[in-house]
Amino acid sequence: MAKVKANMGKASGAARTGDASALNGSAPLSHWLRREGSTFRGGVHPPEHKELTADKPIRRFPFANEFILPLAQHAGAPSEPVVREGQDVVRGEPLARPAGFVSVPIHSPATGRVSRIGLERVGTGAMGQAIVLRPYHGASQDVLYGAPLDIEALSPDALIQAVQNTGVVGLGGAAFPTHVKMKIPEGKAVDTIILNGCECEPYLTTDHRVMLEQIDSMLDGARIIQRAMGAERIIIGIESNKPDAIKALREAIPSDRPVTVEAVGTKYPQGAEKMLIAALLGREVPSGGLPVDCGVGVFNVATVAQIGELLPRQQGLIERVVTVTGPGVKRPGNYLMALGTPLRFVLEKVGLHEKVAEIIFGGPMMGPAVSSLDVPVTKGITGIVVLTENEVSTRDHPIYPCIRCSRCVEACPVHLNPSELGLLGRKGRYEEMVDDFHLMDCFECGSCTYVCPSNIPLVQYFRVAKGLVRERRSAK
Repeated sequence: MAKVKANMGKASGAARTGDASALNGSAPLSHWLRREGSTFRGGVHPPEHKELTADKPIRRFPFANEFILPLAQHAGAPSEPVVREGQDVVRGEPLARPAGFVSVPIHSPATGRVSRIGLERVGTGAMGQAIVLRPYHGASQDVLYGAPLDIEALSPDALIQAVQNTGVVGLGGAAFPTHVKMKIPEGKAVDTIILNGCECEPYLTTDHRVMLEQIDSMLDGARIIQRAMGAERIIIGIESNKPDAIKALREAIPSDRPVTVEAVGTKYPQGAEKMLIAALLGREVPSGGLPVDCGVGVFNVATVAQIGELLPRQQGLIERVVTVTGPGVKRPGNYLMALGTPLRFVLEKVGLHEKVAEIIFGGPMMGPAVSSLDVPVTKGITGIVVLTENEVSTRDHPIYPCIRCSRCVEACPVHLNPSELGLLGRKGRYEEMVDDFHLMDCFECGSCTYVCPSNIPLVQYFRVAKGLVRERRSAK
């Protein structure tokens, strides 16, 4: 999470949750997580900054001279190449196959030639295996790969397999393979599908525009997921700061469909699965569990729209809507961008103002700062936020001792004790953080770091601790 200056605002409207001293990590989540109208207890209210792009319609972004397609741009096993260097491919053709169930294929974003396969700079700057494609600029760049699919004739398992073939993953940022979420474990059942249209991160408006401009695809995709999972109803949850999307969807939904649109409170991180389920249904996802454990499936609205668009034609995910925004951008907007587009090319096309200090993939609360311009746009990138020196401090912030103010406890949406966890993290008592203070329930939203007056990088401590604990337990 970027360290943003104090003038970005503090959590002025975060709800108080009671006596912080009682939150010692031993109380069950259900004791603290209660419905408050249409939101959850805790959270923060960072400035939204969505006015830069909220009213800008989706526009197609120009094709780059080269596309970099990492084999590991989703959660799970990296894809395996099915093409060779020097091979000609058409737009939409599979370039890599899934390496198991928790994996997806990669498709060509353009008609062109595979120039090389090997290590490339990906993500936040690390090196990883990737396929590099050079498009033929004389080609029409029509999608030439695919065939009609009779969805109504498919069984639930066949629908799930068809979704895997599209390569669709969670487009809200997690990039978890969507077909895996659609597969209900033995002994479980889902009665409600929630479409997540909250988009609570500052600056981002990708989902907002999808809900306004891709309604038919969204509803088609929702019907496919509902049929595959056997759910009784669909709820579309949208933050109240998007009244035009709420109105448009309510008007578009047929009266005979079991689909409702619900406005939820505008608060970060309202878009987190557990928070949205609590706000809409009053249900608790058990510690260490998943939404399916309380009878719910949660899917991002852009993800669902892509399923509705691609599945009937058996085509693959080759592009996505990306919000390019921030005070450092001359031409902010919501762009339909080919996957693999290099960041440097994106910034050249949108133009930058002077004194750019930081570039973030995603939103400023959870998104990583970019360490290299030679990295590509991948399936999980929702936005590119360019901040200047006015928004981001370029000097080191001193870290002061914890003053036990309990602001982090009030802000934590799953009601852990970040203060105590932070103290344990600094002492390296990682197993104690997990076993006694439920560290693994933290989804790293950054609310605690945002409100801390001592500048303690709490969420960074938690990420290190979780990573080390996973490594140690895996080694055992």
